[in-house]
Amino acid sequence: MQRLFYSDIKTKEQISYEQLLKDICSAEYFVPYLKCESYYEIFKQIIISLLIGRELVLLDFDFKDEEIEKLIGSSEVLMERVPFSASKELTMDNLIEKMSGHLADWRITLFTSGTTGLPKKVSHTYESITRQVHIGKKHVDDVWGYAYNPTHMAGLQVFFQCLLNLNTIVRLFGLKKEEIYTEIQDYSITHISATPTFYRLLLPASEVCGSIIRMTSGGEKFDKQTLDALHSVFPNAQLTNVYASTEAGTLFASKGNNFMIKGDMVSKVKVVDNELYLHKSLMGESASLKMVDGWYATGDLIEIIATDPLEFKFISRKNEMINVGGYKVNPSEVEEIIRSCKGVQDVTVFGKTNRLIGNVVCCEIVREDLSLTELSIRRFLADKLQEFKIPRVIKFVETLQTTRTGKILRKL
Repeated sequence: MQRLFYSDIKTKEQISYEQLLKDICSAEYFVPYLKCESYYEIFKQIIISLLIGRELVLLDFDFKDEEIEKLIGSSEVLMERVPFSASKELTMDNLIEKMSGHLADWRITLFTSGTTGLPKKVSHTYESITRQVHIGKKHVDDVWGYAYNPTHMAGLQVFFQCLLNLNTIVRLFGLKKEEIYTEIQDYSITHISATPTFYRLLLPASEVCGSIIRMTSGGEKFDKQTLDALHSVFPNAQLTNVYASTEAGTLFASKGNNFMIKGDMVSKVKVVDNELYLHKSLMGESASLKMVDGWYATGDLIEIIATDPLEFKFISRKNEMINVGGYKVNPSEVEEIIRSCKGVQDVTVFGKTNRLIGNVVCCEIVREDLSLTELSIRRFLADKLQEFKIPRVIKFVETLQTTRTGKILRKL
């Protein structure tokens, strides 16, 4: 029986590992600078880059030529092709072994999501990109719902988890809610890794998906409202929160919102003015990363729960805090309260410049039905938030804008 490698309802692709191997063996060239819409082609070129020990630079498909010129110097490099011929000895049994032959020379380069300026270029080694990949017999039958962009860190983490265990990948990113549930049921998906924004797209739901045994979340804070709703949809699933970034890869995992630092990580993490700092040894290679005495300021604000060992939870991104007349407003806190209002499907909170008080708090809301009004929301928030935290501007929208990595796009 052929083992399925990849399935994509959007492109009607269903590719086995045997077909993947044939495509690699028939490939005539390697693409060092890859700007491609096909997930399968991206996955294939990553494997080829590993087989020959060459750096692969992944560019988002929607990068404009002007962006590419600024990021890598010239868009002409997109035309570069390197002759490639797979070893005649390449088989399914030795594919992973053959890929490991040139790891010392291999690099993969990607770019941050660029929500607050020009994306930063960061290169990773095989060791840093697979830091949290788990390999073993218990993972042999895992089927992964792929809910990320493959040109970013989270998507690469899931890809390597699947590849090194020869698991099936089912693309869910970019699908409609009904299509996602169909794919979960048709392929008996067991694992999903996604942002909380993606998971909220699945709600409200009448389905119960018992095949899911593990949900992994990262990139944003998971609110209790969403978590409780998901447990009724995926009753057999355990949730793991992860901390990862393009700059550092995946570093921490937890069963809840609190992260505990143990072992080798103790000497590589510190907190300064409630901001998380990481030691340079954890970071990818980049000329854009600013270090202070060997430490990198992540921009993540945290609340310390305990100091020995260090335990903390994330509060907000430093650049997302809203200054309202000298008071700091955490948009994540306001969002969590608004999501608990009946009829709210999702919300994003952001600041808008105001000459008198610095910023006013604004929000965009996706509602479940038209019975939810601005007045009912304001009444709901009146005794739950301080007045300066209640959005001055409330706008109802059909959908929320997301970043290239699938997180809510805040209008900074």
